[in-house]
Amino acid sequence: MSQVEKKAGLLRRTSSSKKPLKEKVVLMYDEIFAKEDPAKNNPRFWDELFLMKVNLEYLESKLESVDGEEVQRIQDNINSLFHHCVQALGEEHQIKVVNALQTLCALFRGVHQKNKSASGFDIINMLMGFDKAEQRMKDLMERLDSLLCGDSSESLKSLCLKLLLCLVTVTDNISQNTILEYVMINSIFEAILQILSDVSSRGQHGYDAVVLLALLVNYRKYESVNPYIVKLSIVDDEPTLDGMGMVVHQALAEYNRQYKDKEEENQGGFFSTLTSMVGSMFIADADEKLSVQTNEAILLALYEAVHLNRNFITVLAQSHPEIDIAATPTTPTPTTPTTPLGTTPPSLDMMNNPELPLDPNLQTSNLLITFLKYASIVMQDTKDEHRLNSARLCLIILTCIAEDQYADAFLHDDNMNFRVTLHRMPMRHRKKTVGKNIPSRPLVCAVLDLMVEFIVTHMMKDFPMDLYLRCVQIIHKLLCYQKKCRIRLHYTWRELWSALINLLKFLLSNETTLLAKHNIFHLALLIVNLFNMFITYGDTFLPTSNSYDELYYEIVRMHQVFDNLYCMVLRVSTNAGQWKEPASKVTHALVNVRAIINHFNPKIESYAAVNHISQLSEEQVLEVVRSNYDTLTLKLQDGLDQYERYSEQPKEAAFFKELVRSISLNVRKNVSLNNLSQDVLLKEFSTIS
Repeated sequence: MSQVEKKAGLLRRTSSSKKPLKEKVVLMYDEIFAKEDPAKNNPRFWDELFLMKVNLEYLESKLESVDGEEVQRIQDNINSLFHHCVQALGEEHQIKVVNALQTLCALFRGVHQKNKSASGFDIINMLMGFDKAEQRMKDLMERLDSLLCGDSSESLKSLCLKLLLCLVTVTDNISQNTILEYVMINSIFEAILQILSDVSSRGQHGYDAVVLLALLVNYRKYESVNPYIVKLSIVDDEPTLDGMGMVVHQALAEYNRQYKDKEEENQGGFFSTLTSMVGSMFIADADEKLSVQTNEAILLALYEAVHLNRNFITVLAQSHPEIDIAATPTTPTPTTPTTPLGTTPPSLDMMNNPELPLDPNLQTSNLLITFLKYASIVMQDTKDEHRLNSARLCLIILTCIAEDQYADAFLHDDNMNFRVTLHRMPMRHRKKTVGKNIPSRPLVCAVLDLMVEFIVTHMMKDFPMDLYLRCVQIIHKLLCYQKKCRIRLHYTWRELWSALINLLKFLLSNETTLLAKHNIFHLALLIVNLFNMFITYGDTFLPTSNSYDELYYEIVRMHQVFDNLYCMVLRVSTNAGQWKEPASKVTHALVNVRAIINHFNPKIESYAAVNHISQLSEEQVLEVVRSNYDTLTLKLQDGLDQYERYSEQPKEAAFFKELVRSISLNVRKNVSLNNLSQDVLLKEFSTIS
């Protein structure tokens, strides 16, 4: 029995010698794949077809099995099937609409699967006929728009979105899907916005709508004018932007909740006992299992909103005492099979629950807090490319936020304090912190905590240089804002200084290994210039004069690291080679750090000798520092508070192209119309019709 016959619907066997009978719909499909016009002998053929329960598997496999010559022979019938599917979408009989939507999905998938190497124009020709394609796609998009914006049932709207997601992700590279040109011309942008602005429809379809929008924005975004980019960039309707933010917030919060539940589950009972018996052996493995799959589709949607629409920045800061969707579905929400953590939309139960247990002071949350918690999870483990890319996208989003003046204003607003519990990687040398001990602070403190946490936990052989560069640049951009606005942030700056010095120490210890792959001098320069920012402008943004004293104390205390760095960059810059120039820049940048060390070290040694003290306390060293500022000479360095603004094109274009490909494959895998239980749909609409 052929593969196609195996997938045919079998009704019964009358005897062992007779062939099994096929479902009527399968027989009708066979007529479509014959040369003759199926409506020739049966004028009601198409009406009857859309009253039959679709056999998606058989139809797709039949399309995939057609060879080159057969394609030419049956093309008119395939074109006719497509045309009648579109016509059926305008029927009042809801069962016909359901079956037409599912048939269209099978057509898109089956034809593309069979003709992966074919040009987009050939696929369009096979599906609808090239000469009629424009009108066919115009009719299809108008009818989908009408179904999404009208009074259709929620299940039908869900099916429309699934069809659109199926169409958008049918090719691995979204920009090679020529059919999407018609989706650009016949925009459904307004339909997507309507879904997001309405509380009830957002609860039902917001996730699919946001993912669909994120994918459409990335269609040939560097090659031509994409109307979805233009329209998204100018949206200023508050309910719509809030709705988009709410969908992203809920999806990320659901991931955080699932992660926390699994973390607690793994920390209890037998696992906890076993871990304590064998030390930390299982900690890394356990954490790895907790962060297997991230939700890059929703992260991409957040990135596009933050990057393209300045009005969306206000949504990041809007406080929600709890996540709540007012309306509940009148019909069962279609579910997908078990998928990896974080790849499915949040459940409606979750939407009606608080994102965090509320403390007595009514601790609130917002999209930015939820995102920071999410980032603290996905940035823990960057050992494979998938997780590395997810962490990279989180840092790109934070880069865009750190560059935005309005975002910086609410990040540093002393009247907007939050208690943000970030997830921290288990490490042998430190105790696990308890969330209750975290003070309520401006949100910028949580961003800095996240950067410090990343710096401390990723000094490893397979060094994520790109992520470190982004981390340090985010810190620099925040400092530039603080310097510009003279904001004295009460933050534990010593933790940041210590992390940066340890990072320099790591670079020095692994110079040979790292230089084989990376330009470590660029990162070293950024770190040294962060210290230069504190040295030159620290009196304008450090919280107290004591903080400035502590900065000098840390530099003097860890002078060996800076001395070693200077020796290394001097050695490299005086020899001919590819690193001569970048090493030379670090040499010049170290001038003030070395001046501080060379000025205070002799003073400290002299103080110890005069007072006969073998080892000075911190307070004694600080006293020496305070007493000798007036004789210290520093050079004024230009450009410390300047930075290159983020630009997606051309630097990030290759990254986003691969990211969208990965998301497209994942969406295609998870969005299957087979998962929308046909029996449930048909039962629902048979009672309506």
